[in-house]
Order: sequence, then C-alpha cells, then structure tokens
Amino acid sequence: MKVNKRGVVAFGAVAIVSALSLTGCASESGDENPSKGEGSSSTLTVWVDAERVDAVKGAADTYQEKTGVKVDLVGKSVDDMKNDFIQQVPTGKGPDVVMGAHDWLGELSTNGVVAPLELGDSASDYLPVALQAATYEGTVYMLPYAVENIAVLRNADLVPEAPASFDDMISKGTFVVEQGAQGNPYHLYPFQTAFGAPVFGTDEGGNYDPTDLQLGSEGGFAFAEWLGAQGAAGTLNTDIDGEIAKQQFLDGTAAFWLTGPWNVAAAADAGINVAIDPVPSPTDQPASPFAGVKGFFVSAESKNKVAANDFLVNYIGTEDVQLDLFEAGNVLPALTAAADTAASDPVIAGFQAVGEEAVPMPAIPAMGSVWEFWGVAEAAIINGADPAATWQKLVDDVTAAIK
Repeated sequence: MKVNKRGVVAFGAVAIVSALSLTGCASESGDENPSKGEGSSSTLTVWVDAERVDAVKGAADTYQEKTGVKVDLVGKSVDDMKNDFIQQVPTGKGPDVVMGAHDWLGELSTNGVVAPLELGDSASDYLPVALQAATYEGTVYMLPYAVENIAVLRNADLVPEAPASFDDMISKGTFVVEQGAQGNPYHLYPFQTAFGAPVFGTDEGGNYDPTDLQLGSEGGFAFAEWLGAQGAAGTLNTDIDGEIAKQQFLDGTAAFWLTGPWNVAAAADAGINVAIDPVPSPTDQPASPFAGVKGFFVSAESKNKVAANDFLVNYIGTEDVQLDLFEAGNVLPALTAAADTAASDPVIAGFQAVGEEAVPMPAIPAMGSVWEFWGVAEAAIINGADPAATWQKLVDDVTAAIK
C-alpha cells in the first residue's frame, strides 16, 4: 500500500495521546457519563445521508440506552450537507456530528468548524488508507466508516484471466473509461501515478504538501506523452462519457471498464459475469487510484464533544455498525475487521485488493486549483494537443492559482 508508514504511526500516536488526556479529565471529575460535561446537552444531533439513517439507528438507540443521551438522527441530502454545516456551525446552530467525505477536511478545517477526534487505541483498527485520509495536518478529525476506489471491471466470459499489464489488457479486448469533453483526471489518476507523478508530494508526517507540486516532475511529462499516444491510438477517447462507457460494457462491446463499485450492480443486473481486477499499469510501477473515505465529523461548536466522540468511536466504530453501513451502501468498511468480513463477497474482495495500492485524494485547499485545469489539459492532449506544451501550461496554471 502506498501509505506513508511513519505518517500512520504518527497519526496513531497523536490520537492515543489525546485519548489519554481526555480519559484523565474524566477520571479527575469522577463522572463516567460522557453526557454530563460542562455545557453539555442530553441530546446529540447527527446529520446523516438520508439513505443511511436506518443503518445508524441501531447505534443511536444503543447509545441512548447505555448513556441516557438521546441521538437525534436527521436525514439530509448529501448535496446540501457540507455547505449547510459550514454556514450553521459558526452561528451556534447545526448538528453535533455530521456525516461526510474526507476531502471536505481542508475546507472544514479552514473554516474552523470541526473538532479533533480522539480515536485512542482504536486507531490501529482501521485500514491504513482510511486513517491517513481521516487525518489533516497531523490531527485526526474524522471517524471513517467506508473506503471507495475504482478498479477494472472485466467481463470474465469474454476474457477469463486478468491481464498482466495495460498493453496486455488492450490486446485482449476493448477498454472503456469515462472521460467526456472536459476530461476526467480522477479515472486517469492510476495511470499517472504509475509514471511516478502524484499531484503533490508528502512531508515526513504523510501530509500532502501544497508547495511540492509533483505534476511538473519528469514522470508527469512522461505520463502526458503516454496520454497523447493513447489518444492517437483511440484507446482513450473524450467522446466516451460515463453513460457511453457503461453501455458499451453492458452490451458486451467492451471487455474492460475502469469504474467504481457504484456500477457493479448495473453490470450484474445485465447478466455480466463480472470480475474485479487491479488497474493494469503501463509501466513497471503500480497504478494507484485515489481512495475516497467517508466518515463522521464533530462540530467545533458542539456543547457535547465528549459524548459525540464517545458515540462515534465506541458505537459507530464497531464491526456491526460498520457492516450495517456497508449493507446500506455496498462500500468497503473502513474498520479492518468489518472490511475483512465484507470481503467474503468476491466483488468486495476485489475492490479491497485494489485499494491496497490506493492513496487518499488530497483534502488540502490547494487541490481545488488542480481540478480547475487538470481535466481540460488531459482532454486536450487526448485530442491531439502537444503533450509537453499542454502539460507545462497545466503546471504553470496550477502553480499560479495556488500562489
């Protein structure tokens, strides 16, 4: 797995030290009920994706039975949750806890609306990529519950064995990946990393460093040349959007489809014998996709942070609840024990194996400057623009935007 191991150890150490501090405060007060801290309330308000309220209800009911603290679950649209949270927290409104994605972290932290989370000894119970994604500038802010990454869906009736490389895959059948007129760098990122060109470098703690833009590395330009060659060969095509890629795989025109777990059900419903393969590398280095991690954050203005922390770490962070959330969304659990249980399904096992090479999508604010120019540049190269000049302009534009 491409995770900075020193960074993961550091994350765990920070969390454990913080937990010991929290435990010390509780012991000195002589009060074991986390709901009775100074300024606390007897109710925790938790904003949850409306499709996952039922998956969290059992944990909420159990927590109330054991502590007397009511957990008020509020189903929200994922489209509104982040902005509503950012707007309401500074006014003293909003929830104690909000469900969200790890790549919100830069914006949430910059706006000062999230509180650190104390994972304690449980930090080591999570998949390393989930723990790394839950951490921002050395501090854990999120209780992770799911890890999502792309992989290659293979029609096993058309191609019985997984290809050994990108060229081997292309020789065995048609490959499709979502692009579109504006490009889609998220789906092409595994190939970029195979050339040794991540978006940003990392510091000693495993944190993405916005001053270390790796797009302009030698590997970045090598990737750009490869991208142009694939466009010229027709292997990559900006006319292929998400729906066209999907249809070509479902009707058997394409044997390979680079996509995420959200499309597996459609393939299965179409009667496709689906196998999940690693992203085949065009080099001798692994092709590492982005990992997106979902979890829960505690509001910086919550009057009951200790209870919120307790609810997340000791109730949401259990195998049973993480499996309930898995069943609601069919996304690999972040808790290792739950992930291993879910991986009894070969499709989930396939995505878990690919995820071992995944890297967290950068949550730093500078990433917004990358998205603004990245896809357009890649689409231009695929369509025949000079790879070196176009890639250099991308690097220059991103560098200027970050400054």
